[in-house]
Amino acid sequence: MGRTKKVGSTGRFGTRYGASVRKRIRKIESGLKTKHACPSCNTVKVRRVSIGIWECSFCSFRFTGGSWAPETPGGKIADRTAKRLAGQTET
Repeated sequence: MGRTKKVGSTGRFGTRYGASVRKRIRKIESGLKTKHACPSCNTVKVRRVSIGIWECSFCSFRFTGGSWAPETPGGKIADRTAKRLAGQTET
């Protein structure tokens, strides 16, 4: 095996599937394997348990998120909208 400096984890595909598809998969997989910040305790200890389920190994906080990342762009928009609407109803 060996040389995967450029292609990273997608070296297993060889020349199949096209370069842009392999680049997209490499980006997703690299983000999947890294540790993320916990929304509860803010430590960088969150890992994926299974698809859409994430757990902090520091405070054992389990939560749902995206399949490949704990927070999706759509989820960020939904959180902002909910906070904005909650602030409007109180006044």
